[in-house]
Amino acid sequence: MNGKLKKFKRLILEVSPRGSILAAFMKRLVSFLIRNVPRKYLQRITGLGQKVLTITYAGNAVMCPVCEKKFRKFLPYGRIKPRENALCPNCLALERHRLIWLYLKERTNFFEKPLNVLHIAPEACFMNRFENLHGEHYVTADIESPLAKIKMDIHHMPFQDNQFDVVLCNHVLEHVTDDIQALREIHRVLKPGGFAIVQVPFFNPIPDVTLEDVTITDPKEREKLFGQDDHVRKYGKDYASRIRRAGLHAIEDNFINELMPETRERFKLPNGEIIFKAVKP
Repeated sequence: MNGKLKKFKRLILEVSPRGSILAAFMKRLVSFLIRNVPRKYLQRITGLGQKVLTITYAGNAVMCPVCEKKFRKFLPYGRIKPRENALCPNCLALERHRLIWLYLKERTNFFEKPLNVLHIAPEACFMNRFENLHGEHYVTADIESPLAKIKMDIHHMPFQDNQFDVVLCNHVLEHVTDDIQALREIHRVLKPGGFAIVQVPFFNPIPDVTLEDVTITDPKEREKLFGQDDHVRKYGKDYASRIRRAGLHAIEDNFINELMPETRERFKLPNGEIIFKAVKP
C-alpha cells in the first residue's frame, strides 16, 4: 500500500503545479468554480479535492497557522485574477483567515477560555477548531450555508440581547441590504465589553466614502462598481465611522505590520490588511 501511495504521489508531482501548464489550469479552474458555483455547494464538495491537493502541494516553504500543515506553496485563489499563495490546500484558510487566527491568538482572550461565540457565515477552516474550543457555546449562523447550525437573516437575529462575548462576521457586510442595521444587531447581541471582528474587502482605489446602491442588480454592473458581482457596496475610508454609527467602538488594528517580515512571508498573510475590531461599550 505504501509503495502504491508513493507511486501515486510521484505521478501527481510530475503533473503538479510546478509545471506552468497545470499552474495556469489551476488558476482558471479556481476562478471558474468560485465565479459560477454557489458557495453553499462548494462547501459540500471540497473533501476529496483537499486530500489530493495536500499530497500534490507537499513541502516546507509555507505554513498554515490554522491547521499547522506545511506546503511548498498555497493554492491560487480569486474570481478574476487568482492570487498566488492564497488558499491552504488542507483546511481552506485564505490569507485573511490566517491573519484573523493569529490576531485572535495574540491580541484577544479567544483561545484562553470557553466563550459564547456567534460565527456569522462560518468559514470551514475555523468551524471544528472553534467548536472544540468553545463547545456548545459556539453558534454558527447563516442565511444559506449548509454548514451553519442556525439559518438567520443578519438584519434580524434570533438571539437575546447581551448574549455573546464574541461575534465573528467576516466578508459579510458587503453582501447585505443594510450593513448599519446588521452592525446594530451585532451590537445588540454582544455583551457589554464583548467584541466583534468585522472584516470587509477593500478595492483600490479606496473611495473616501463608501459607495452603495441596492437598486443595482445587474451582476456585471455590480462587479464594475463594487468589485464583485454579489456585492452591494464598495467600502471606503469611512468604514470605521459606519461601525461607530451602530453604537460600537471601532478599533483599526495595524497588527499585521507588527509581525516580523519572515512571519508574514511564512504564513503568506495579506499585505497591509487592517483588523477591524468592534467593541460594545
